[in-house]
Amino acid sequence: MSVSKQITVLLAEDHSIVRQGLCALLNADGRFQMVGEARTGREAVEQAATLRPEVILMDIAMPVLNGLEATRQILAANPAAKVLILSAHSDDEYIERMTAAGAAGFLEKQTSAEILTKAILEVARGHTYYSPAIAKRLAQGKNRSLDRDGLAKAHGARLTSRESEVLQLVAEGHANKQVAATLGISIKTVEKHRQHLMDKLNIHDTAGLTRYAISAGVIQCSVQLTIV
Repeated sequence: MSVSKQITVLLAEDHSIVRQGLCALLNADGRFQMVGEARTGREAVEQAATLRPEVILMDIAMPVLNGLEATRQILAANPAAKVLILSAHSDDEYIERMTAAGAAGFLEKQTSAEILTKAILEVARGHTYYSPAIAKRLAQGKNRSLDRDGLAKAHGARLTSRESEVLQLVAEGHANKQVAATLGISIKTVEKHRQHLMDKLNIHDTAGLTRYAISAGVIQCSVQLTIV
């Protein structure tokens, strides 16, 4: 296949060894062109906007901005984008949230190279693709009804995109000044979003926000070690 017909792929994965292995695998295949590598969800959003890849291979658990929120922002800016999830987390709730957010497919990280390449090809053609085990579960009709955006909800309140970003950064241990610098907003605006979060969730301290972020799948469970 000529270079002009290669499928352009952006890889969003925070673990270097996994990222390097996937890039080597896809580059060696010949049908794909790796146009970018993102280490955080925010980098994925920025690179998706500038590089306009045909397929974005997205992890869920990433620092600064998780894969769910990154997918939402990418698709809000470009509804035609094709996001394929490749994650170690494949429980029903993660699958439902990512599907509701607009992901075109979902694969477990232990999937084979053959299934991975097939999934990228199918998603690039405008189809959806789920690994066999996930497809079987979906076919059994066990999906639960979610908020249409796949967003975390609490006490009937839906978090905005910005509130979700602030929640993740606060839960990851960033101070208000760091959050402001990362998001490009003022410290006062961060404080306002933080207060809105606490009011909506009826949570009144950072430890509580962190516990909520873990339970909602916003950050990895390993972060819980810092609050027990």
